[in-house]
Amino acid sequence: MRGFEFAELKAFAAVVERNSFVRAAEHLGLSPSALSQTIRQLEGRIGTRLLNRTTRSVAPTASGEMLYGRIAPLFREMEAAVAETSEAAGQTTGTLRINTLGIAARTIIAPRLSRFHQAYPDVVLDIVVDDALADIVVGRFDAGIRVGGRLEKDMIAVRLTPDLNMVAVASPGYLAERGIPKTPADLHRHACINWRLQVDGRQYRWEFEKKGQKLEVAVDGPVVTNHADIGIAAALNGLGIAYHFERDGVAEHLAQGRLVQVLADWSVSRPGLFLYYPNRQHQPALLAAFIACLLDKDLETSPHSG
Repeated sequence: MRGFEFAELKAFAAVVERNSFVRAAEHLGLSPSALSQTIRQLEGRIGTRLLNRTTRSVAPTASGEMLYGRIAPLFREMEAAVAETSEAAGQTTGTLRINTLGIAARTIIAPRLSRFHQAYPDVVLDIVVDDALADIVVGRFDAGIRVGGRLEKDMIAVRLTPDLNMVAVASPGYLAERGIPKTPADLHRHACINWRLQVDGRQYRWEFEKKGQKLEVAVDGPVVTNHADIGIAAALNGLGIAYHFERDGVAEHLAQGRLVQVLADWSVSRPGLFLYYPNRQHQPALLAAFIACLLDKDLETSPHSG
């Protein structure tokens, strides 16, 4: 295979995996126009359209799906071969692709980026924040981070956090004006900050439990969002009651009195955050190093650092 043919296939795979010319171009270090030209050259050489493009999305055609299904495993094998060869030479280099929930990106990964880079300056972390539960194998990710109850059964999982507590919170001003709900049913008389699920676009039904009694409540309010920062900001500004993981920036606001927890005796907990990866015999050294960093274990210094 000639060099330009390999580059065309690599570009095509990047677009399919990221569902975006812009994101694929950023990953490849190309301009979107150059990437589009590369894809057109590939389609012209093969003689069929491989991608369906609209102003908002891009997806493979039936021919594109078939081509991607054949080349994706080959790219994964090549990347694994390079990684294993690097490990055998005592080097920790390369790119590690992680697909993660926003809460994990904010609370676990971001605070440890500097420490990991200092230990492994030749490693590139390609971190995709994705609350839609993408397939990490199809997307050619080395690992994903999800809440424990949503893990695929054929994956190896490493617990990163204890179980996560859900907390209903509101500003002191809002509660002074509207009163304090005593039961989940009282939420129907309150303004609530809704959470939209990225998996299917539905609005989350707030889940509660007390002494074995489980309830789901569909709430209404002035804001609907799929981003925790927006929901928490709305609650801080007195727009209503929000329901979030305590770990996701809420605990500090509670400690400082900017938010007040309500329905504490009804709140539920969820399995903690887990890093997971395909069940293979060989765990890449890059991934092992990243896991050690997230667990705050001692890191072996890369031979290239310092």
